[in-house]
Amino acid sequence: MNNALGLLKERRFLPLFVTQFLGAFNDNLFKTAMVLFATYQVLNDPETEFVFNALATGMALVPFVFLSALSGQLADTYDKAQIIRIVKTAEIGIMLFGGAGIVVAHFGYPMVGVGMMLGAVLMLGTHSTFFGPIKYAILPQHLKEDEVLGGTGMVEAATYLSILLGTVIAGWVSIETAGWLTLIVAIIGWFTGRMVPPAPRQGAKLKLNFNPFTASWRLIANTMHIPRLFWAICAISFFWTMGSVLIVIFTPLAKNVLTSDERVASLMIATFSVGVAIGSVIINAMLRGEISAKFSPISVIAMAGFVVAFSFESRFWVPAPDGGLYDMMAFIVMPQAWIVLATLIAIAIAGGMFVVPLYAFLTTTVTKDQTARTVAANNIVNAFGMVLGALMVIAITALGVGPSNQLLFVAGMAVISAWLAQKLHRACD
Repeated sequence: MNNALGLLKERRFLPLFVTQFLGAFNDNLFKTAMVLFATYQVLNDPETEFVFNALATGMALVPFVFLSALSGQLADTYDKAQIIRIVKTAEIGIMLFGGAGIVVAHFGYPMVGVGMMLGAVLMLGTHSTFFGPIKYAILPQHLKEDEVLGGTGMVEAATYLSILLGTVIAGWVSIETAGWLTLIVAIIGWFTGRMVPPAPRQGAKLKLNFNPFTASWRLIANTMHIPRLFWAICAISFFWTMGSVLIVIFTPLAKNVLTSDERVASLMIATFSVGVAIGSVIINAMLRGEISAKFSPISVIAMAGFVVAFSFESRFWVPAPDGGLYDMMAFIVMPQAWIVLATLIAIAIAGGMFVVPLYAFLTTTVTKDQTARTVAANNIVNAFGMVLGALMVIAITALGVGPSNQLLFVAGMAVISAWLAQKLHRACD
């Protein structure tokens, strides 16, 4: 762990670390602020709220499905640091457009403004699609082999801590303040992105395929025919399918089941983010630099158990009196609330311990000139799984399945994730 923290003193890691931290913060602050604004101030129907949350999740993920193949090709063909600079410049324009949506909503056209904000979420998803492969693929290029796991763990921990900050702030500031903050952060990220050291192409220059369908299919086929990569990508994707269901559920569950306000909703998502960051650090210490999936099956089984516990805790929750909502102070003084938060953080710790070694495995099991495309292939399958998860929430909500029972659905998926991780562990023996 000390060696990993030491990387923060070096230019080969720190600018990338800060840039991805700020980007994840911005994505989450804007999307969470928009979801809370729509759920608590624009929409008033529980089923519509579930659908909107699923739509927002899906909009952020669609670019990963269609553009990840191209982003991986670009990252393995051109200087990764140069691509970062282009992407961070685009982020400033995206935040200006999202801010315009907030202005429209403020002046009496909330649905039009929310529609523009959804468009900004789609563009932020595109921004993340092109940055995602670089975030992991650049690590083996700038770090030593025995530093990659620690660097990956630091990046994952920072990502979830940035989600934590973005989520907490989104729950406490107005939608207008959130718009200004995201623009300022995008500008800061532009400066830090320019400090990332060069990371030129390694290997032959690729012939780019701009067809999103054939490029994606070929990329997945060229990656997943390798058994260990197949099982790693399947396990990661199943994990994020579960994650997308949980994220879609959290805000409507906080409002309609836990009868709590938007600050409590943001606290729940933030607690989940803290847990994943803690899990990232714990698994790095347990593996001591070894890249292995040996703890992943038991970690996700533990996650399933905690999800079941969370489901039952929500069923016995005492609603706020007179049809009102608990505010933050009323929520945190309830003993039952601390049990809910402890269960949430346990779910997330187990999830972090499951997924972080799998990401490190992806970036070190292939040659350095293939890492970006490998990560991109993983992103395509991940995004497809997450979009599928969001669509499943819409479908089962339409069938009358409430959030407490949807949590049991997630627990069942965790068992499949454990089987996939065990297959990966055996493939690597």
